[in-house]
Formats: sequence, C-alpha cells, structure tokens
Amino acid sequence: MTVRGGQTPIMRRLLSALVGALITVATVAFADEPPSTPLNLSAPVAGSDLPDMGSPAAALLSRSDEYRLGAMVTKELRDQNALIEDPEISEYANGLGTRLAAQSAEGGRGFQYFVIKEPTINAFAVPGGFVFINAGLVLASSTESELAGVMAHETAHVTQHHIARMINDQSKQSLTTAAALLGAILLGALGGGQAMEGGIAATQGLAVQHQINFTRDNESEADRVGIGFLAGAGFDPYGMGQMFETMSRHEGLAATYIPAMLIDHPVTTDRIAEQRARAAQFPARKGKDSQGYELIRERVRVLTATGDVDLAQAYAQKLAHGHATLGNRYGEALALMSSNRADEATRILTPLVQQHEGLTLLHVALGQAQAKAGHFDHALATFQHGEELFPRNVPLTVRYAETLMSAGRPADAHNMLLDLFNNVPPTPDQIRLTALAASAAGDAGDAYFYMGEYQIAGGDLVLAAQQLQLALASPNISPIQRQRYRARLDEVRDYLASTRKRRLTDNSDGQGQQTGQRRGGGR
Repeated sequence: MTVRGGQTPIMRRLLSALVGALITVATVAFADEPPSTPLNLSAPVAGSDLPDMGSPAAALLSRSDEYRLGAMVTKELRDQNALIEDPEISEYANGLGTRLAAQSAEGGRGFQYFVIKEPTINAFAVPGGFVFINAGLVLASSTESELAGVMAHETAHVTQHHIARMINDQSKQSLTTAAALLGAILLGALGGGQAMEGGIAATQGLAVQHQINFTRDNESEADRVGIGFLAGAGFDPYGMGQMFETMSRHEGLAATYIPAMLIDHPVTTDRIAEQRARAAQFPARKGKDSQGYELIRERVRVLTATGDVDLAQAYAQKLAHGHATLGNRYGEALALMSSNRADEATRILTPLVQQHEGLTLLHVALGQAQAKAGHFDHALATFQHGEELFPRNVPLTVRYAETLMSAGRPADAHNMLLDLFNNVPPTPDQIRLTALAASAAGDAGDAYFYMGEYQIAGGDLVLAAQQLQLALASPNISPIQRQRYRARLDEVRDYLASTRKRRLTDNSDGQGQQTGQRRGGGR
C-alpha cells in the first residue's frame, strides 16, 4: 500500500541503502537460511490463503527464500535505525497483527510486525511474513479497526505471496534477481508508485504497464482477502474503507491527473466503494477500541516527536480543554519523563495504575518514572507487583530487568531475562540486553554467547563464530554452558562451510556454462 507524497529524509536514506544491500546480501550473508536457533529467530512463514495460488510462486521462491528476502529488508531497516525498537509498541503491533493473521488458512504462523519512524501515512509487506507500518499511519488512524484494516490488507499481501507471484511472473530463476525486484518494489512502497514502475522496468526490462496491472490486481485481492481477516478477528469491517478515506484526504489532488490505468493501486474512489460493499456483506459489528490502542497511539506520538513542539505543554492544553482521556494523561506522563520531569509523571501515573490495574503499559510507565526520579525501591516494588499480575509479559520484564541493572543488580536481571527468553522469542535488541546483563553480572561466557546470538540475528555469522569461540574460552563456565556453546559454534561453522562449498559449486557451474557458450557460439 503506497500513499504518494514527498519523501522524508529517513526514506531518502533508506531507498539507496535497501536496494543495494538487498542485491549484495542475497549473494553473501543470506545465501541460505541462518542456522536454526533455539531462540526461534527464523520462524516459518504463513501459507497462502488461496490454495491454487501458492504453487506457481513456490516454483521460484521457497518459503525459506521468502524468509531470507524479508529478513534482508528487516536487517537493513534496523541497521538504518528506522525501526521503533520499543518493547511496548512491538508487543501491541504483533498482538494486533497475530490476531489478524490467525484468520488465514494456516493460522498466521511466523508473522512479524514492525513500526517505522516515519511520519508519512503508509504501510508495506515483504515476503516471509514481515509487515511494516509507518508511525504516521498509526497516528492518522482514528479507530483501532482503521489501523487493523491496513494491517489486514498488508497481511493478505503476504498470505497471497504477491511479491513471489510477481517475481514468478517475470520468469527469472535467481534469488539475486528476486532481491533486485524486491528492491524496486520497495522503491514504490517507500518512495511512491512512479519509483516502483521505474525500478521494475530497470530491473526486469519488461513492459511497465504489465507490472502496473499485476500490482493493481494484487491490491484488489489484498483488499478482498484482508477484509475477511478484519471481520474474522472481530473488528469493524468498515474500518478498512474508512482508513482509505482518511488516506485519500491526505493524498489530496496529488493523483487526480494521473490516468487510472497508470495508477499502481486501484482508483481511490472505486476502492472505497468496493470496500463499503464488501463490508456490508459481513454481520454488523462495531469494533470497540482497546485501551491498549489508545495508549500506544500516544506512545508512538511521543517517541517519534521531533522536538520542535513542547509535547508536555500540548498535552496539558488538551487536558485543560476537557480532553482528559486515558491516552492523553498517559501521553502527558511520557512527555514529562522525556523532559526529565519524572516526579510529575509519577504523580500522574500512580492514580492511573490504581484505576486501571489491568493495563501493563501503565505499570511499566510508572516503574520507569519512579526509577528515572531516583526512587529505585518504589520502582522495583512496582515492577515486582506487575510481574505477579502479568508473569513473563515481555515489556514489563524487559523494563524490570533494565531497572534491576540500574539499581546494581545485574545478576537478577540476567536470570530474569533468561527465564523470559527461554519461553518467548526475543528481538535482536533484547538479545543484546541479555548479553549486557550477563557481562555486568560477571558471566563472561553467557555475555559472549548472547553477543554471538545477536550477530546471528543480524546475519553476521563470521563474527558470531568469533563470539562463540570467546564464550568457550571464558573461565569458570559450567559443563552445561560448554556443551551449549560448542553445539552452537559447530552449527554456525557447518553452515558457513556448506555455504562456501555451495558458492564454489555455483561459481564453477557458471564458469562452465560461459565456456560452453563461447565454444558453441563462435563465428
């Protein structure tokens, strides 16, 4: 889904980095899947929702190919610091996305949802179950059903294997070519439809109009399948069309003079009408916004603020004008914390936690505010109470561990993180936090081991092997640790050896084919 408009500085930096890195990484770091990991860092992708659509795409891109392509994009976005690496936002986005993806034929296994630090109203999906939502889209939505409508649309792009089908439509058999085409598609997703059209033409050399039509058909299919996900998950099916209307208002007259046949997405007015007609076919359901949606929207607003506006003052004015919603009070507390006014934030959050004890976001914010104000005993008590109410909740446990480290108790933080991530797959940022906790606790072996896992998550297996060797060389490691480190190092080395062997074989085959062509094609 692409909303036309000027590219922001973040997107301009990403465009060239993504396309170049995709082509490079396709032939180097992700030539095959990373070795399997007990941390579940390479989850399988969900299957197609249309049984007759999966096999043609799979003839070119296997599920592991799709995962690798999606992982490349995610790695580049993370390396460019474009992702909001926030446990609270990540948990909400993935909870909402999983609820939608669960409506697919295979139950939505392996999907990952991310929010990007980007103010434009946009979202896009790439193969392998990776879905990206711009912060601007979160803030532009006025109901949870509207936000879920866009996420359902993007989820449908993945379940229908649209990019794989587009690549298959080009009849190319190279993963490098697939990465190049994916880069061109991302030019459209991040930079506008015209960029995509030009990128596809340059990458594939086929008729641009054919690709535009193919993409437009995919968008219509994603609308149709996505609205089924939306309604099935209990949201208002009209939410998708309402969000399209919002996007149309923001888009304004930008696309008015572009002929309909050249627009890579369905014409906006037709699309809205079609979505209204589809929504009318579902049982009437008025989706009620969760309190989590209200809080997360304000959290996104505060975390992506540019600094040219005094947010704490802006929230104070909203409250003074009678808009004393839970979201605005939470947003004011976050803004006060970011302005080093943690004591004031504590005074706002304390009664909110008492009034809404079931909201983990409030417990986390209160604990952080107390810690930032220097009241570590109160902060740790808040987190401990929260853990009793919500055991192994990821944001709560991560923030608790961070506070334990700040309070001089890194060993407790390390043990808490190990317990959490033996049950819940961590993000790369959370793996790194575990390594830092181990290092601060004096456990050099685990510190190196988890830095190795962090490198595996980033695709740098050579550096991961070095970290694992250091883990094995660390003093005072237990027999169980030694066995675990050795098994992981062997796995990484075997993978690297097989990749080198395959690359040599491919190079040898390629040279042989070129020699044969020269011999057979002489004049």
